[in-house]
Amino acid sequence: MQLWRTLADETLVAEAREFARTHVAPVAAKLDREDLYPLDLVRLTSDHGWNAMTLPATYGGGGRPMTDLLAVMEELSVHSPILGISLITIFQSQKCIEMYGQESLKRRYLPHYADGLPASFALTEDGHGSDIRYLDTKARPSDGGWVLSGEKAFITSGAAAELFVVLAETEHGVSTFAVPKDAAGVSTYEGEHAETFGLRNGPHVNLVLDDVEVPEDHLIGTEGRGLKQVMVTLANSRTLAAGISLGIARAAFEDALGYVNERTAFGTTVLDFQGIQWYFSQLAAEIDAARLLTYEAARDLDAGRDIARSSSEAKMLAASLATRVAATAVQVCGAHGTRESQPFGRYLRDAKAYEVAGGSAEVLKNTVAKTLVKAVRAKED
Repeated sequence: MQLWRTLADETLVAEAREFARTHVAPVAAKLDREDLYPLDLVRLTSDHGWNAMTLPATYGGGGRPMTDLLAVMEELSVHSPILGISLITIFQSQKCIEMYGQESLKRRYLPHYADGLPASFALTEDGHGSDIRYLDTKARPSDGGWVLSGEKAFITSGAAAELFVVLAETEHGVSTFAVPKDAAGVSTYEGEHAETFGLRNGPHVNLVLDDVEVPEDHLIGTEGRGLKQVMVTLANSRTLAAGISLGIARAAFEDALGYVNERTAFGTTVLDFQGIQWYFSQLAAEIDAARLLTYEAARDLDAGRDIARSSSEAKMLAASLATRVAATAVQVCGAHGTRESQPFGRYLRDAKAYEVAGGSAEVLKNTVAKTLVKAVRAKED
């Protein structure tokens, strides 16, 4: 069933689609049910070059455009957004190091991403949530390096991460650091609220930093500029997040469409009813539109254009659309859609979770609004 236009390299899309069918689909339900980090799949995706796809060849990457990575994320997430979430945290950590790290730090860590290094972005703390302007985790200079102390909370992919990109506050403000899992004083544990109902790629963990010493070059970028660096990194990854939501939307749409095409009622198939057809027609148009917006946002990234608006719009629309598609899929499938043996509940849980995670709808609306206010006031001036 080929319902969607190919919006990136056709050979790559076909490869990712076949990989997802062969390797991801058979374990998707188990990953969700048991809340597992898909480490074996992450290693396999690295064999295809997808974990370091956009990194320059100098660091072992593929030097591919963002549109290609987006296509891979979308195809993999049709069968399991759990794998997509695991790869996006890898991308976030590597992108931050690539854009802002010293050359010695880049050469130390970036080549390992091509080998399947699992990594995580450790930003949040209890009591702060999305407000990362002020932090309880502190970093102070030492002889030849830095010492970090504090605790990060609810870290996605943290259960398996071997490298963390951590936000900590120094005397000059919020700063970003690379912290390897095997450094002395680093530990993780599952907090009281570690599990989520969707996007279950292993329980979220708390990351404890007990006077952790790291070398001087593990400060990423300029001291006190960590907040700006993280915002740019997240803006880069939001386009990929939109791709993950589009994968969820496509999965729910395709499974529901296939079911109503086979299900009979009142002497005909359910799909023959005009009301049902209208549901699918509307959702198909919206998925097509969201995909076009998302791939345009990826092209903005590739071209070096401002992405604040396009990436936020893509993530905001794709995430809310995925939830509506998943809810409609349950509705049109009737009792079948509510069965635990079917994937529709998983689609709905994953879709809703990503309306909150990776940039909530409210935060994204604020970002888009800032670009509009800036534009209209610049016109007045």
